[in-house]
Amino acid sequence: MIYCAKCGASMNEGTAFCPSCGSPQTPVAAPPYAASQPAAWAQPAAPGARAPSVFDAGYATWANRVIGFLIDGLLIGAGMVVLYLILGTVLAGIAGLGGHGAFNGMCCMLLLLFPVATLLVGFYNSVYLIAQRGFSIGQGVVKVKVVDAYGNLLTQGNAFVRLLARVGLGFVPFGSLLDMLWPLWDDRGQTLHDKAVGCYVINNPSGM
Repeated sequence: MIYCAKCGASMNEGTAFCPSCGSPQTPVAAPPYAASQPAAWAQPAAPGARAPSVFDAGYATWANRVIGFLIDGLLIGAGMVVLYLILGTVLAGIAGLGGHGAFNGMCCMLLLLFPVATLLVGFYNSVYLIAQRGFSIGQGVVKVKVVDAYGNLLTQGNAFVRLLARVGLGFVPFGSLLDMLWPLWDDRGQTLHDKAVGCYVINNPSGM
């Protein structure tokens, strides 16, 4: 157990950023995978030096996050079109449903398509891909990555909770807009759905 030099909060060894105040922490030990790294990792660090961290690349800019979000949004839009065609065909074919009833049904269906499409596309794009490689399709284009406080990839469980938080904010008036704008004044560049699981979006210039 170590303590933050800025606010005194306790945290596990190896935490890159204080979970309480967000200030960067200097690692006190070599990373657990040091033995598999080149010899430079195995050498004692010079006094005052610290081990390299994925956070050295810095937080992703708001502009890059928005571009990645818009690209992912196009995938959600494609999912909505597919769902609309499938469900619309089924609804129109229900026996005894007249033209007016079909129209009302289609209007109601449109209200549900966005969150449903977000979840369906998100299972692959925002849960599976982020847990496997750290970034969605849109985030991969702008070279940013989602990591936890230790710099590790999210588990599928945390990635799913993050997705649910984003979808849930869509049901709150102006919730999605506030969520998207939040990194503009957040000192850790987090959205509200990032904060739900304590994750960070960082620059990923290597694309890996």
